[in-house]
Amino acid sequence: MAEAVPVRCPACLRENGYTVPVFPCACGSPVVPPLDLAAEPLPLTRRTWSETWVAVRCGACGREGEWPHPEVGCASCGTVVRIPVHPVAPEPGAGSPGHPPPRPRPAPAHPAPDDAPGAGPGHASPPARRPAFRPLTIRTARDAVTTAALYLRWLGFQDVRRPDGRPVPSAAVDLRAPGLVAQVDPTTAPAGLRAVECVWLNGLTSSATSVYFALAGYTDEARIRADDLGIPLFVMDLTGMPQPVNDPADELLGTGA
Repeated sequence: MAEAVPVRCPACLRENGYTVPVFPCACGSPVVPPLDLAAEPLPLTRRTWSETWVAVRCGACGREGEWPHPEVGCASCGTVVRIPVHPVAPEPGAGSPGHPPPRPRPAPAHPAPDDAPGAGPGHASPPARRPAFRPLTIRTARDAVTTAALYLRWLGFQDVRRPDGRPVPSAAVDLRAPGLVAQVDPTTAPAGLRAVECVWLNGLTSSATSVYFALAGYTDEARIRADDLGIPLFVMDLTGMPQPVNDPADELLGTGA
């Protein structure tokens, strides 16, 4: 666990201890937002979606992801401040040893503006864009399963549900929908090769799309096999925001169900 750092409240000047959160990268390595303690914390007077997230690059695999912007509430006056973070520096070179460049990311889904130009003659109308996904904070294994179900519905799958009413176990949990077989792994161990092959076989048997969600990421063997089989892999952070791990997941995110 990261050590607490002092953060001075700009309203009452009290110093509050703040422990930097540690997030799991898709590769399984811990990711810590690099705080800029030389800059003054800013009082948080209003929230916007874009300012709630900050880009952080994993030091192990070079993947760039978006994580919650560090914030702390003053224990004395109650002021909530946002702690500045060092911006992501450009990588020294594409394909440099030990730091492969991150995969291209699809543009986030935002509502199309009302004045967007229509399709011209001979061009198909673009598909309607989804509103931004609203994450659910993950505190328990059940929250992880609920988040995955909400995300699949957001992608366009209908009637997403668990096939039975048993309690959420410590192992992976099934989610089903017409044309869909999904597995959600809420454990703290990376999903392995066997888990990926099992969800693929279940999807093959049901003539359905197979999708996997994991809190702790995936082993290298599982990711390679998923790429070979075309299985979308997503990793979930504790804020409840699933992130695509491989190209099939990027494609599913871009096109929807």
